[in-house]
Amino acid sequence: MESDTNKIGIYGRLMLQQPILIGNSKLRPETFLQFRNDSSLSFRNRFLSCILLVGLVFVSCKTSAQEQVKTLTLKKEMAIPVALKWSERMALSIMKRHPKAWQIDNHEKPKWDYKIGMILTGYEKLYTTTKNQKYFDYIKEYADELIDSTGSFQNFNPQDHNIDFINAGKILFNLYDKTKDPRYLTALKTLRRQFENHPRTRSGGFWHKKIYPNQMWLDGLYMGEPFYARYTVAFEKGAKLNDVAHQFELLHDHAFDKKTGLYFHAWDESKQMAWANKETGTTPHIWLRALGWYAMALVDVLDYFPKEHPKQKELVRYLNEFAVAASKFQDKSGLWYQVPNLATKKGNYLEASGSSMLTYAFAKGVNKGYLPSEFKGVATKGFNGLTKKLIKVDADGEIHITQVCASAGLGGNPYRDGSYEYYISEKIKVDNSHGLGSFLLAVIELDK
Repeated sequence: MESDTNKIGIYGRLMLQQPILIGNSKLRPETFLQFRNDSSLSFRNRFLSCILLVGLVFVSCKTSAQEQVKTLTLKKEMAIPVALKWSERMALSIMKRHPKAWQIDNHEKPKWDYKIGMILTGYEKLYTTTKNQKYFDYIKEYADELIDSTGSFQNFNPQDHNIDFINAGKILFNLYDKTKDPRYLTALKTLRRQFENHPRTRSGGFWHKKIYPNQMWLDGLYMGEPFYARYTVAFEKGAKLNDVAHQFELLHDHAFDKKTGLYFHAWDESKQMAWANKETGTTPHIWLRALGWYAMALVDVLDYFPKEHPKQKELVRYLNEFAVAASKFQDKSGLWYQVPNLATKKGNYLEASGSSMLTYAFAKGVNKGYLPSEFKGVATKGFNGLTKKLIKVDADGEIHITQVCASAGLGGNPYRDGSYEYYISEKIKVDNSHGLGSFLLAVIELDK
């Protein structure tokens, strides 16, 4: 009597003697022998069961293969062409990682955020030049997520008197101009009212925040003044431009470092803060990103000062003085150090966001005619340093910016004392929003 193996022929014997490869799966002979040795099954049933098992594995492998093809196709569709300009490559990389703008920095819920506001001003510029609707939609979706049907902001307490809250409001001007949606105008007016009762120093400078009394930070110039200047020109015939200029005058008078030509991070008019110099009220050290905020604020507010305005030439002079001084501290790589005037001190590092901000400010300063053309070379050198040393590109074209100081400030708990050791101890991150936004602005201004 023939064995079961002989009954199924040469093909069956081959299947039982070695593994069967189906796609990426391997079926062992024991699988078939398990059916063959089950005395409760007839040979025919055992054989059919084996064939059914092979069929199921085949279908499973086919489905897996289809899913792999679908995944590869999706990845190909999401790939970012290297032929695009750096500006769009960065914008698309941000959108790939964060389909909603409020998700930037891995926020768990929507937040009206000054850093996202900076990034979205870059998207405004991209939309203007490319007319690509998805850039406009990315901005609008963010605003609509945070502003309700009455034009009110989510989680906004005007009594906080936090000047950081103003910055993202800059995106509302173009949204209102394009859509005429009254919600945006209501929100604009809400932010404008903040300047009416925002606490000030005795000399008229806006406190950085209510929780930081008598203090002006360079950061605050960028957070508040470009919005303030644009609003007063658009809706008040420029009535408050002198007040805008006064904020720069105060920090020029009190935070300017004669030794370097740069600016200290902040100034405490009361001179009571533990970090404040008891004679001058300034912080102990100069911080790169604070310089970046200052320079960007200057070139951005100048957009709204007519040439004939008596304060316009003064602000242009401040920008020129600063550009000359800051360019002296530019590293041979084209970048600047976290504490720019102490480049060789242990622990210091070339920082991405501040370098991008200065690159943007110098490029725009030249493009607008505020700075001599030689500073375009300084900006281009900065761009080259960023793209060669601090930008990383994935295989699919997605780009990342490295060596970004995550955050830095003064006071608070735990206490931030403005020391050199403090500035170099803050976390260094990849794709932090300070770096994303400033790089995007820089490459747009350089048309790269």
